[in-house]
Amino acid sequence: MNRRSRRRGFFLVITAALFWGTGGTVAQKLFQQYAIDVNWLVTTRLLIAGLLLLSIQFFWKDRSQILDVWKNWKIAVQLIVFGLLGMLAVQYTYMASIKHGNAAVATLLQYLAPAMIILYLLLRKKTSLTRQDLLTISLVIIGCFFLLTNGSITQLSVPIPAIVWGILSGITLAFYTLNAVPLLKQYDSLVIVGWAMIIGGFALSCIHPPWQMNYTSFKPETYLYLSFVIIFGTMIAFWFYIESLQSLSPKETSLLGSLEPLAAVLTTVFWLRESFGAFQWFGTACLIGMILILALNKSPSSKTSQSLKNNKALKSS
Repeated sequence: MNRRSRRRGFFLVITAALFWGTGGTVAQKLFQQYAIDVNWLVTTRLLIAGLLLLSIQFFWKDRSQILDVWKNWKIAVQLIVFGLLGMLAVQYTYMASIKHGNAAVATLLQYLAPAMIILYLLLRKKTSLTRQDLLTISLVIIGCFFLLTNGSITQLSVPIPAIVWGILSGITLAFYTLNAVPLLKQYDSLVIVGWAMIIGGFALSCIHPPWQMNYTSFKPETYLYLSFVIIFGTMIAFWFYIESLQSLSPKETSLLGSLEPLAAVLTTVFWLRESFGAFQWFGTACLIGMILILALNKSPSSKTSQSLKNNKALKSS
C-alpha cells in the first residue's frame, strides 16, 4: 500500500473521530443554549443521516443490497430489532446524557461499552478472565470514580440523570455492537446502519413527530449547528471512517478513532467553558487508557478488542 493512500486513510479516520467528538459538543450547545428538544433532534438526525448513508450506498457502492436486506425475513427481523433496541436506544440515551450533563461525560460513559462486553462474555462463560481484562476493568472503575466525583467521596460532580443516561448509553452500545455482528457479515455497514437509523427515526417520529416543531424560533446559527450534527457529526464521520478501512488496518483505525472522547472533552472544556476538575482529567486519562489498551491489543482473537473495532465500524453517535 503506497504512502499517499495511507496518508489519505490517516486523514479520513482522524477527521471522522474529531467530527464525532465535536458533534456531541455541538448537540450540547443546541440543547442548552437554543432549547432544541432532544426527541426532535434524535428523530431528525436519524432520518436524515440514514437517508444520506443509503444514498452513498446507492451511488458509490453495491446498490442492490439496499433492498436485498429485506428479502430474507430473518434478516429483516434482526434489522428491525437492531434499529429499535440498538440504534434508537444508543442514540437517545447518548443525547439524553448530553442534555442533562455535557458531551465530555456522556461520550466517556458511552465508552464503558467494551468493559460491559467483557463482563457479559465472562458471565456467559464465553471467555476467560485475563490480566488485560482485569487492567481494563480497573481503569474503568477508577476512571469513572474520578470523572463523576472529581475525587470527592461525599458528592457527585455530574448530575445523576446524566450519569444514568450515560451508563444506559454504554449498555445499549454494548448490545448494539454484539447484535450487529451477524448482520455485518452479510451486508455492507452503510446498508445496515442506514436502514437502522431510518427504522429508529421512524419509530420515534410516531411518538414525537419531527414536524411538530416551532421552526420560526430557529436562528441562522441554529441551522448551522444542526447541519454540523447531522451531516458532519454523523453521516460524513461514519463515511470517512469506513473509507479509512480501505487504507489502514482495523487496529490503526481503532487507535486513531480513540481521539473521539478526547475531542469531546477538549471542545466541551475550551469551547463551551464547562468546568473540569483535576481529578476529572485523571479519570478521563484512565478511560482513554482503557480504550487504547483494547485498540493496541495484539491478539486477533480477542473478543474485547474486536468489540472496540465493531463499536468504531458502527459508530454514528
